[in-house]
Amino acid sequence: MNIVQDGLKPQNIRANVGFVDTSRPPVILLAGGKGTRLAEETAARPKPMVEIGGRPILWHIMNIYAASGFTEFLVACGYKGEMIKEYFANLCIHSADYFVNTRNGARKMLGSTGLDWRVGLIDTGGETMTAGRILRLKKWLRGSTFMVTYGDGLIDLDISRLLAFHRAHKKLATVTAVRPPARFGGLTLDGDIVAEFSEKPQAGEGWINGGFFVCESAVLDFIENDSSVLEREVMEQLAAPRTGGLPALRILAAHGHATRASVSRIFVE
Repeated sequence: MNIVQDGLKPQNIRANVGFVDTSRPPVILLAGGKGTRLAEETAARPKPMVEIGGRPILWHIMNIYAASGFTEFLVACGYKGEMIKEYFANLCIHSADYFVNTRNGARKMLGSTGLDWRVGLIDTGGETMTAGRILRLKKWLRGSTFMVTYGDGLIDLDISRLLAFHRAHKKLATVTAVRPPARFGGLTLDGDIVAEFSEKPQAGEGWINGGFFVCESAVLDFIENDSSVLEREVMEQLAAPRTGGLPALRILAAHGHATRASVSRIFVE
């Protein structure tokens, strides 16, 4: 069902419609945090709504998935979540011309946004932690594979390759691993003499969480409550040998070549 082309109002869409295309798993976007590191912006709006090029970060992230055909989204709202809900509720009327019947409020759209997405906007609490937000979305996942990412990170990656990598390894979850840009230039010393000078050598940095995950429904069993943190209790348990291990798609940052793709990873801080 195309919400835009059918001209339906968001409130007329049945809340119990599930995600049924198992070849295209739903995408969870963790968009409920307070974004304290960007306080000058997030005092007035949630971090995923901070704009880049006139569009919210959240919109750009969703386009990354949509480019690979993943268009079913569950946005885990929290801090100032009403702003995210209002944005998507008004996306059609702000992006297209329409006629409105002032007697009953009915609208006839004259165009579309050009987007064919289905977006669930779910309040997951103001203080809920990352894994707790995922657990609150359980009833909309229907026991299927799902994807997870944060509401503040952009990546240049074919998401289909990430899903294929996950399915090839047949584990409960898959993460992306990236090397962060080094903050300082590096020196290799031979006594008092510089043997090698490297301006911010990326290869010298360790691998970190790239922020894009694929999970099987069994991952939900590792989440206890609202206080559960995805990056701690959950991923640490999944990485343990007793649970089968945690595959990581290794990706090098801008201008590098990864095993599967060339990627640049940007966090808005």
